[in-house]
Amino acid sequence: LPGAGASRRWRPRASAAATTETKVIGLALLRAIHGRGAGTNATTWSLAGLRPFAELEELVVDNNLLGNDLRLPRLVNLHTLTLNKNQLTDIEGLLEHLADVTPSLQYLSLLGNEACPNQLVSPDKDEDDYQRYRYFVLHKLPHLKFLDSRKVTRREVTEARTRGAFMKVVKPKTEGAPHETGFESRPLPYTPLPRGSREPQNHKGVFAKCRYVYYGKHSEGNRFIRNDQL
Repeated sequence: LPGAGASRRWRPRASAAATTETKVIGLALLRAIHGRGAGTNATTWSLAGLRPFAELEELVVDNNLLGNDLRLPRLVNLHTLTLNKNQLTDIEGLLEHLADVTPSLQYLSLLGNEACPNQLVSPDKDEDDYQRYRYFVLHKLPHLKFLDSRKVTRREVTEARTRGAFMKVVKPKTEGAPHETGFESRPLPYTPLPRGSREPQNHKGVFAKCRYVYYGKHSEGNRFIRNDQL
């Protein structure tokens, strides 16, 4: 159930109001996450419905199909956020948004997203890729104490401060393959041969003799005289 994790994290002031508070925030999350865009059939994955809960401290929204269009309201008291197993791919955009709306964030988990190059999700990634990702995250969010499943170390904080800005992984753009639509209409960078010269029957070969001439200071015959023949 989307929002169930967040409901468990909600801390009401009075025990008598616990049930009411849980139902309210659960309903708000359901509306926030599964709201439909006006005039469209597409589902809009957003957490903007959390705006009334400005005092929220912990939020767990794992496995909710949240993508790069994720937008949170400003939650100045939020210190724990888990977004595991969603559809996040743009790590830089996400971190810039979190730095703006969650200034008190100390615990963040992004496991199970393409934006987090973990070997459990991306077998082609290794520990070096994941470590570079950690440096980049800590560069953008320097107040984090815990990232994914590991505590942030002093060494990581130092590396993130000095080199974190250069740890972003840039994916190469995929160029169009020859069989793709529109490739033949592209202007060629060279001028092809006339059509008449490209017929197989018009092939013309060239045969010639190669003559070798030596130009040098030494006699070429010395190459064939051994020391014992002198």
